Amino acid sequence: MNLALLPDISAESIQPKDHNHALDWVGMENIALPLYIEQTQCQSQINAYVSLDDPLVKGIHMSRLYTRLLELSNIKNLNLLDIKFALEDFLASHTGLSTNAKIEIHSELYIERPALISKLSGWKSYPFVLTCQLIKNQFTAELKVEIPYSSTCPCSAALSRNIIQQRFNAALQNQEIQLDQQEILNWLSTTDAIAATPHSQRSFAILKFKLNQDIKHIPLILFINQAEQALMTPVQTAVKRIDEQAFAIANGQNLMFCEDALRRLYSTFIHHKYINGFNFKVIHAESLHAHDAVAQGSWQW
Repeated sequence: MNLALLPDISAESIQPKDHNHALDWVGMENIALPLYIEQTQCQSQINAYVSLDDPLVKGIHMSRLYTRLLELSNIKNLNLLDIKFALEDFLASHTGLSTNAKIEIHSELYIERPALISKLSGWKSYPFVLTCQLIKNQFTAELKVEIPYSSTCPCSAALSRNIIQQRFNAALQNQEIQLDQQEILNWLSTTDAIAATPHSQRSFAILKFKLNQDIKHIPLILFINQAEQALMTPVQTAVKRIDEQAFAIANGQNLMFCEDALRRLYSTFIHHKYINGFNFKVIHAESLHAHDAVAQGSWQW
């Protein structure tokens, strides 16, 4: 078959004068593509676009974007420079049509995490979005990652301690116990003593970073580890009772309102050498209320 004889409507068609408009982005979304990020295969959904600057041209060459994207799946440890080169090729294949290009990678990174005390381990999934753009020859990259953690309400903890104090005082006054070490220990092991517990909730940190243009690698694991170290209460995978107790201790020693969690993240990432700015949101999906408690903040965003 002579491909030269096949019609190319997008190249032949000219827009009617009353529809002559340049378009910000034209491309494809939800392209299934496995990518190796942080030396881990991530099943990803890719969005790819270029601008359509010529208002007289009918459309872009989407197949050129798709075939170039396929090359990314062969790279064993994808970095920002690889994506920049792909964006440059997008524009080279659309010379005269496009000056801007964009790639969005929607995926999840699986990381094996050890239990706090025992020898067990399990896998955690971290959803992320990497957005890279080439706008008028200026390359920018933004990374968004979601990190689950546990948060225990400081107010609820204080109210629980108050109830325990009241119960202990009443037990002494009613002579249910004496000021004897073993009697006190026995009493503390009963449900009458621990009559209230603070409420905790699964929480989420949604972190968006403007990446420094001087770096090549994608610092996904580094950012996840640093955020979890700041929060101190990452959710667990496989646990034994000794791990669950250690998790309870971590929560008790890191009581947090959503404002506290956000400020911990601020302290960790402000002026970070790999970023030029951030926009953070933390969500505490409360067990007390039917609504969520949230806090948001940014730096150089």
